[in-house]
Amino acid sequence: MKEAAKNKEIPAQYNPSNIETKWYDYWMKENYFHSTPDDREPFTVVIPPPNVTGVLHMGHMLNNTIQDVLVRKARMQGFNACWVPGTDHASIATEAKVVRKLREEGIKKSDLSRDEFMEHAWEWTHKHGGIILEQLKKLGASCDWDRTTFTMDEKYSESVIDTFIDLFNKGKIYRGARMINWDPAAKTALSDEEVIHKEVNSKLYHVRYQVEGTDEYVTIATTRPETILGDTAVCINPNDERYTHLHGKKAIVPLVNREVPIILDDYVDMEFGTGCLKVTPAHDVNDYDLGERHNLETINMMNADGTISEEGELYVGMDRFDVRKQIVKDLDEAGNLVEVEDYQNKVGYSERTDVVIEPRLSLQWWVAMKELSQPALENVMNDNIQFHPAKFKNTYRHWMENVRDWCISRQLWWGHRIPAYYYGEGENDFVVAKSAEEALKLAQEKSGNASLTAADLKQDEDVLDTWFSSWLWPISVFDGFYEKDEVDYYYPTNDLVTAPEIMFFWVARMIIAGYEYRGEMPFKNVYYTGIVRDKQGRKMSKSLGNSPDPLDLIAQYGADGVRMGMLFATPAGNDLPFDEKLCEQGSKFCNKIWNAFRFLTMNMDENETYTPTMVIDEDNLVDRWMLSRINQTIKEVEDDFQNYRLNDALKKVYSLIWDDFCDWYIELAKPNNYGDKFDVAKMNIALGMFEQLMKLLHPFMPFISEEIWQYIDERSNKEALCISEWPSYNEEQVFEDDIALFERIQQMVSSLRNIRAEMGLSPKADIEIQIKSDDAERLNDNYWIIRKLQSVKSLYIASVMEKPKASASALIDKDELYVPLADLIDVDKEKERIQKEITRVEGFLKGVNGKLNNANFVDNAPDAVVQNERNKKRDGEANLEKLKAQLKDFE
Repeated sequence: MKEAAKNKEIPAQYNPSNIETKWYDYWMKENYFHSTPDDREPFTVVIPPPNVTGVLHMGHMLNNTIQDVLVRKARMQGFNACWVPGTDHASIATEAKVVRKLREEGIKKSDLSRDEFMEHAWEWTHKHGGIILEQLKKLGASCDWDRTTFTMDEKYSESVIDTFIDLFNKGKIYRGARMINWDPAAKTALSDEEVIHKEVNSKLYHVRYQVEGTDEYVTIATTRPETILGDTAVCINPNDERYTHLHGKKAIVPLVNREVPIILDDYVDMEFGTGCLKVTPAHDVNDYDLGERHNLETINMMNADGTISEEGELYVGMDRFDVRKQIVKDLDEAGNLVEVEDYQNKVGYSERTDVVIEPRLSLQWWVAMKELSQPALENVMNDNIQFHPAKFKNTYRHWMENVRDWCISRQLWWGHRIPAYYYGEGENDFVVAKSAEEALKLAQEKSGNASLTAADLKQDEDVLDTWFSSWLWPISVFDGFYEKDEVDYYYPTNDLVTAPEIMFFWVARMIIAGYEYRGEMPFKNVYYTGIVRDKQGRKMSKSLGNSPDPLDLIAQYGADGVRMGMLFATPAGNDLPFDEKLCEQGSKFCNKIWNAFRFLTMNMDENETYTPTMVIDEDNLVDRWMLSRINQTIKEVEDDFQNYRLNDALKKVYSLIWDDFCDWYIELAKPNNYGDKFDVAKMNIALGMFEQLMKLLHPFMPFISEEIWQYIDERSNKEALCISEWPSYNEEQVFEDDIALFERIQQMVSSLRNIRAEMGLSPKADIEIQIKSDDAERLNDNYWIIRKLQSVKSLYIASVMEKPKASASALIDKDELYVPLADLIDVDKEKERIQKEITRVEGFLKGVNGKLNNANFVDNAPDAVVQNERNKKRDGEANLEKLKAQLKDFE
C-alpha cells in the first residue's frame, strides 16, 4: 500500500470536483490520450462533430459518454485507441448567428462585401468556436485533442473542393434547375433531409375557377391559396366522366384572371376532393413534374424571403402568410371562395430555422446519388457494416432504395465556396477548377477564346452543403486524400456513435464516400443512441426549457455520477427518459465506493505493508465466491460490449461492486471484534479485488476509479489506471459449486432477516437455527458466515428433520430453514394475529369470488379487469394456505 494511503487519512467525503480536475490534468500532462501509428492494432473513433458555435447539451452528454466508454475500454485492452475530436462549421446555423450579431451592431449583411462578412464570421468562430470541446473535457472525454479538426481547416477544405471537382469530372455532380426546398429565413436551399414534417392544424380552402367562355365553374381545394398567383393549369383525370366535356378547354385563375389550359393527367386522384387540381409548377414538386410533362409555363411568384414577387402580379412585396389572409378575403368578395374547412396536414419546416419551407424551382448543384449509393446499401444489408440495434437497417434500406439526388449548393457565404467559374451567359458557360488561374486556362480552352482574362471570370456565389464536408470526416481527419500513412493505419474506424435522426444526413453519406474514395467501409459498427427526453416524454430542448445545463449537473453530482445516470437508462436505439435522480444515484454510488475503500484503509495496521493480490485463500468460500463473481461479471460485461448493451454492462458492474463486494464481501472479511485491524492476508486480497473492480468500472466512471486505484498500491509516476490492463476472464477461477453454496447461504441470511422483521425480533436477539439439508458438512463448515451476519446462539443441521412446533420457516432451494420462536415471542398473541389475518383474507376472497361467480361481470368487464380479479384470487388463496400452515405450527 503506498505511503499516501497508509499514513494520510483519506478524506471523509468524496469531492468530485477536485478529483476530476486533478486527474484530467494529469492524463493530459502525460499525453495518455494521444495516438500515433505503431505496431498495435488501432481502435479508432471519430466524434460526430458538433457545431463550432454550439454548447454542450444532453444529447452531446449521452453520445460522448458512450464514445468515451468504448474508447477507454479499448485503450485498457491494449489497442492503440484514437478518438478524434473536432467541430463542424455549420453553414446555416453559424451564418445566422453572425447575421444576428451584426444586426445588433446596426450592420446589415447586404451592406458588406463577401470578404468583409467572412472576417466577421471568422472572428465569431475564433471567439465562440471550440467551447463545446472544452466542456467535453469536464465530462472526462479522452479524445486525442492534438488531432482536433475543424471542417474549415485549410487542408480539410482542400479535400472538400477536390472531392467536388473529382465528382464533377466523373459526371456525378451536375448543375440544373429543379424543385428544391427553400428556407425563406436563411434564404437558402435545403436537402430533403433538412426538412422536418410536422402535423399541423391547417385550413382547406375551396376555390372555384370559371371555365372560359361559360358560366360553369370547377372547384379546387388548396391549403396554400397564395400560390393561386402562380397557377398555370387546371388538371383533371382523363377517365373522370364528370369532366369529359371540359377536355381541351381553359379555366380562368381567379383574381389574376389568367387563362390557363385544362390538362388531362391520370396523376389526379378522382376520389380525392373534387377531382380537380390547380397546377403551380414553380411552387410544388408534383406540380413541377406535371408542368414538365405538359410543357406548362412556370411562374415564380415568390421572392427568396417569402414575399410575393413581381411575377405574382398582386400583393407584390407582401409576406406569404399575410397574403394568405388577404387573398382569402379577396376571393370571398369576388365570389370565388366556396368554403373553408379545418384540415390536418403535414407541413415541412426547416430543420435549422424552424420556418415553413417553400418548394421552389431553382438552379442548384446536385450529386447524382443512385449509382454512388449502391455499395453503401449492399454493405449495410450484408452486415459488413453493422447497425446497433439492427432494426435501423430497414429504415436505412428504405431511404437508400429510394434515394434522390442531393442538392449540395447553399445560398450562403460561410462555408466552402463552390469551385465553379462562369465566363459567359450561356447555360454551360462555366468551368470547375481548384483556383482562378486554373479556371482561366480551362475557360479559354472550353470557349476557344484565348483573350479571356481573369476579369471575365466570376466564381459561383454559393457554398456547399455542410454535410458535403462532413461526409468526408473519417477520411479527412487523417488527411487521407493527401497522406497515406495515417489513414491506412486508422481507417476504417471501429465504432461510430450517433443519433438515428442523422442516419441520412451523415451516416449514409459517410458510407457512400468511404466506398467511393477508399473502396471500403468508413466504420465497422454504428451505435444509434436514443433521444434524451424529460419525464413527460418530451425531447429535451432549450426552447421548451426542459433541459438542464449539463455543466450544472456535473457541478452538482460529479462527472462520474452524471455519466452513470445517463448510461443507466439508455439501451441502444431507445430513448432515454432522463430523471435527475439517476445522476443522484450515480453520486451515491461514488460515495458508496469511497466509503467502502475508506473503511478498508481505516482498518489497516500502520506497522504493516500491504500488497494487493488476487491469490485467494483456497479454503475460504467467500474468497472463492467473490473471485468467481468477478470472473463471471468480466465475461458477461464482455458479451454486453460485443452487443453494445452498455447500460447492461454498467448495471452488472454496479451490482458486483455495491451488492457483492460492499454489502457481502467486505462485511464478511472485516475483523470479528470492533477496533481490531484487518488480517494482512485478508486485506491484501480485498485490495486486489478492489483493484480489479476499479478496472472494470473505469470506462464508465473514470475519475473515482483512477483516484482509488492510485491509492490502492504504490504506483510509478507514469502509471495510470486509464492505461492499465483490462481484466481478463479466467474460466478456472469460476467455482460453480461454491457460487451455488454461497448463494444458498445468502438466501438463508436474507430469510432470517425477513423472519426477524415479520416477527418483530431485534436484529441483536439470539436465535436458534435448524436446517434440513443433505449438504450438512459444507453448511457446517461455513456456518461462520451466518453467525457473522446474524445473532445466532446455536445451529443444528440434519438430512432428516421434523419442522419444530411454533417456528418460522423458509425454503431455500432444497433446504428447509427453521427458527423456533417459542422462547422469543408470545405464542398466543401470534396465533391470535395469524387467525385475524386468516379471517381478513377469507373475507377478501369472498368478495373476489363474488365477482368471479357473477356471469354478468365476467362477460362484460374488460379482460384486464377480470384477469386482475383472478390474480387476486390466486394470490389470496396462496396466502391463506400459508397462514393456515403457520397457525397449525403454533398449535
